[in-house]
Amino acid sequence: MHSVLIKNGRVVTGSDDQIADIYIEGEKIVAIGKNLPYQASVVIDASGKLVFPGGIDPHVHLDMPFMGTYSSDNYETGTRAALHGGTTTVIDFILQTQGKSLHDALTAWKGRSDGNAVGDYSFHMAVTDFNDQTCLEIKQLIDQGITSFKTFMAYKGALMINDYQMVGLMQEVKKHGGLVTVHATNGDMIDYLIAKHRSEGKLSPLYHYLSQPEVTEAEASGRFADLAEYTGVNGYIVHMTCEGALNEIRRSTMRNQRVLAETCIQYLTLDASLYENDGEGAKWVMSPPLREKKDQAALWAGINQGLVQVVATDHCPFMWQQKLMGEHDFSKIPNGHPAIEHRLELLFSEGVNKGRLSLNKFVEVTSTNAARIFGMYPEKGTLSIGADADIVIFDPTEKHTLSAKTHHMNVDYSAYEGWELTGKCKTVLLRGQIAVHDGVAKVGKGYGKFIHRKTIESSTTSNPNN
Repeated sequence: MHSVLIKNGRVVTGSDDQIADIYIEGEKIVAIGKNLPYQASVVIDASGKLVFPGGIDPHVHLDMPFMGTYSSDNYETGTRAALHGGTTTVIDFILQTQGKSLHDALTAWKGRSDGNAVGDYSFHMAVTDFNDQTCLEIKQLIDQGITSFKTFMAYKGALMINDYQMVGLMQEVKKHGGLVTVHATNGDMIDYLIAKHRSEGKLSPLYHYLSQPEVTEAEASGRFADLAEYTGVNGYIVHMTCEGALNEIRRSTMRNQRVLAETCIQYLTLDASLYENDGEGAKWVMSPPLREKKDQAALWAGINQGLVQVVATDHCPFMWQQKLMGEHDFSKIPNGHPAIEHRLELLFSEGVNKGRLSLNKFVEVTSTNAARIFGMYPEKGTLSIGADADIVIFDPTEKHTLSAKTHHMNVDYSAYEGWELTGKCKTVLLRGQIAVHDGVAKVGKGYGKFIHRKTIESSTTSNPNN
């Protein structure tokens, strides 16, 4: 049997930090300790390196249809790029077409993913048309390992559901132990502001930002929390960007409610001033948009206060030519930006190195909490006996510069062009195999497998901080 011995690394999990060896047989971790006596097919000296669990990015959009085009990373290129950046598992969003079944959407996404992924993956199901028929499909999907269901409070006519449908979905998902996640922005108000700005001839990317003010996110986040509290469902807000939304989470704790929240690396590191960048503002058009410096400070604090459990990416890249669809009208710019490859290195450099995060918190928000919340723990998200050998060996001192010339994502620009970071993924293992070493991919298309996830009740815990 194939075996790997990682020696003398600084092994960091969400709770521990020690110098140790890790011995792997096949796909699993067999032993962790000092001076392990095993012989192995492959021996890796990790002296001076950090060793932590493979990252889990629970918010990506690969090969996704949007605004008449598709996101430019498919399952092969996107999961390979993720591996280069230390992310070994992603969760993508299946988007139901209104008027069609959830299983129709699942079939379409499996056609894109099966046999193509390089890294491991799972799915959320975005429910855009909740009715008597789709209600019957919820348990069927949970039985198939798809235990989280996304809702949109924006994009009317395509993705948005109303509160009537939201409550019905929440009650059905709660019945079967699942989780409801939400894109929490007030779609009606946003649509009004988009129309207003367009009618006034205000068409630059700056007006994408000004069409989604903080109140649109804060109001919807509070409304979602209220509905989740009423139904008792496990609720999770995706890509939280601002202080106002975070304060709605704080408010929910006053009634002993726990609403889970995710932010994304761009909201911690980039701000809305980029929309005034002549000719390039479209690079950062995403929804919700980038916010202000005060919102960055609130989100960093929210992570350390345990109010924000996950740092994801909302990776949804488009080629520059695709972005230029909205060259003369911000409302026609495909929304999204590329980040799947840079999440861990950016968060380490900007968070751990700058004293904003401890190493243990870094591992929690990049891996462990997502594994717990989304039913993959303890097989993933930690380094322990019997866990999948998804492991990152990381040089905390190596400096490198981010650029479209060197990244592995299938997109021809970088949202972080010229950023110098300290800390780099050197070797990445996925289920015991060396997947990436010194910038070279060692596993190929089809190595990634679908991860069948557990329900909230049958996971180790529904509280990721336990």
